[in-house]
Amino acid sequence: MKTRHKIAKGTIPKIIGYIGRYKLLFAFSLLMGAISVCLTLYIPKLVGNAIDLITDKGGVDLEKTLKILLLGFFCIIAVTLSQWVMGVINNKITYNVVRDIRRDAFGKIEILPLSYIDTHPTGETVSRVISDADQFADGLLLGFSQFFTGVLTIVGTLFFMLTISPAITLIVVVLTPISLFVAAFIAKKTHRMFTLRAATNARQTAFIDESITSHNVITAFGLKDKKQATFDEINAEFEKYSIRAIFFSALTNPCTRFVNSIVYAAVAVVGALSVMGFGNGLDLFFSGITVGSLATLLSYANQYTKPFNEISGVFTELQNSLACAERIFELIHAEPEVADGEDSVEVKKPSGEVIFDDVSFSYTPDRKLIQNLSLSVDSGKKVAIVGPTGCGKTTLINLIMRFYDVCSGSVNIGYVTESGKEEKADIRDVTRKSLRSCYGMVLQETWIKRGTIKENILIGKPFATDEEIIAAAKASHAHSFIKRLPDGYDTLIGEDGGNLSQGQKQLLCITRVMLALPPMLILDEATSSIDTRTEMRIQDAFNRIMEGRTSFIVAHRLSTIRSADIILVMKDGNIIEKGNHDSLMKLGGFYCELYNAGLAKH
Repeated sequence: MKTRHKIAKGTIPKIIGYIGRYKLLFAFSLLMGAISVCLTLYIPKLVGNAIDLITDKGGVDLEKTLKILLLGFFCIIAVTLSQWVMGVINNKITYNVVRDIRRDAFGKIEILPLSYIDTHPTGETVSRVISDADQFADGLLLGFSQFFTGVLTIVGTLFFMLTISPAITLIVVVLTPISLFVAAFIAKKTHRMFTLRAATNARQTAFIDESITSHNVITAFGLKDKKQATFDEINAEFEKYSIRAIFFSALTNPCTRFVNSIVYAAVAVVGALSVMGFGNGLDLFFSGITVGSLATLLSYANQYTKPFNEISGVFTELQNSLACAERIFELIHAEPEVADGEDSVEVKKPSGEVIFDDVSFSYTPDRKLIQNLSLSVDSGKKVAIVGPTGCGKTTLINLIMRFYDVCSGSVNIGYVTESGKEEKADIRDVTRKSLRSCYGMVLQETWIKRGTIKENILIGKPFATDEEIIAAAKASHAHSFIKRLPDGYDTLIGEDGGNLSQGQKQLLCITRVMLALPPMLILDEATSSIDTRTEMRIQDAFNRIMEGRTSFIVAHRLSTIRSADIILVMKDGNIIEKGNHDSLMKLGGFYCELYNAGLAKH
């Protein structure tokens, strides 16, 4: 059974809501459209009158004919100006609407929970904000430019035709539904294909983004052929849906043109018979038809059917546009992270105490990770977290920073009130900004923005002086390599560090923490990309700044955590051993096995 793709409920009202922000411009656009259509339809009336003046039996009235032609000339100028103004306004509305949608989409990305970012490929999200928004803009602009004027033209031509011949107008109206039926039938097919094409395009963008980002790994493992085959498969799927979408959309215009040609022919035949007096007893029904009136009717018949061709083309493009709009609105209306409560606590002076109270957490309901974890970390303690890959070490850090909320239980943080009293609060009752400002965080994965070296370091403390920046860089042993750069601290680097090595980028991240000197520290494989000699020096610097600060250290190199006050040994989401290095070695358990497995030599 094939899945039917319909326009998502609420998509059109949401689009109208964005357009409604520009009501005055929209109203002015409609006014210009009405003026353009009315004058455009008035010109055939003038031409018909001019024809009658030169076909009358009494002779040619040249003076009146010239006046009519002059009036028609001014009408053409007015039509041109009104269409130009309408085009400018429509462009402004369209790109303002798309700007607003992109702004809202990016704003939503800023407040989406980490679970959404983790479960949606980056390339797909980028495709929604960039490619889908561009496609939506194209469809919206086409709709403004042709849809509204097309509808006005249809209504206007019917009105003018009624004033000339109600009978011929009735023939036109009776034949019109055939064209509408054909366009509607094809539109259903095209929407499904355009929806599938947009989804496949997003998959392709995500795959390309992933392949470029992981190019080194792909090359190292010889996966180029496999990646190429996967890309060809996605590309073939995209080609299939694109060809089908284009095929169905291409049918619209010729099919409607065929029907419209029938309408035009019917008007010509009936009108000509009426002019020649072959009414066969229906003279009263077809009365008032002159040669000029017939010319006017034929012009109106052509203008009446032309919008159907344009609207059918617009309708096809709108199917693609609406499919893209649905995807953008899915992002904009995705569930955001839970907002801070009005009574949330703003922690300014953390005491350093962190308490896990019967915490359970899993990324997906069907796969349990951390179960019934209880842990109390006193202020100023250095806590190391070790264990095999996937045991929950980084997850524990995510919970401390409230990147994820616990499924049950609570994580509590100690703080000192303004009156000097020590209190504890569930981190869900603490503002995220104040909670995260309590921690300095250095991860294995670095984040470097486009800008100077100095600007990247200042992320840790925006108003630091040059002397403070240099002191922090010296403490992290980054000062020496920075001075060797072409412009030192003012050297401009690209996105993700440009030509800096992974180790140099990590040193910059460590420098940020050295500059900020936060109350608490989180080090998740903070020195994984640094040579052993530099690591030993940085470890000494870390030991100095960790004095009196609660610190959480995640490391695979067990030699770097021997001096920790508490070592938490995790396995399958649970803390199976706890103690310092000596006590755990005497215990002879899992930690001892890890240490003796060869990790100590690191």
